[in-house]
Amino acid sequence: MLDHVGYAVADIERSKRFYVAALAPLSITLLMEVTAQQTGKEAHAGFGANGKPFFWVGTGARQSGSVHVAFTATSRAQVDAFYEAAIAAGGKDNGPPGVRAHYHPSYYGAFVLDPDGNNIEAVCHAAP
Repeated sequence: MLDHVGYAVADIERSKRFYVAALAPLSITLLMEVTAQQTGKEAHAGFGANGKPFFWVGTGARQSGSVHVAFTATSRAQVDAFYEAAIAAGGKDNGPPGVRAHYHPSYYGAFVLDPDGNNIEAVCHAAP
């Protein structure tokens, strides 16, 4: 089981704005910010729920290539709302909301590229 995941972004302020808007429909909020002065190296912004940050973006050397992160949605409507909010926040379509039966019959997901080109997904596994 993962506790948290994080990666470096090109512009932390731009990414914070994007993720605040895109993750709001999933009830995921910006919970914590850690400065470069505090870490002695890089700044980080932690997003999560119920007081626990589990998704982090930060400054520093970026990895080559993109990453894929999928967030759990409790309903198909939440997936739709995530997609709309992420697009409105400047994300680029990478697969509109819909069933992805090749994963399983109830897999309902939407994919958006964040400002750094990372593939961000919201997925609901519940049957309709």
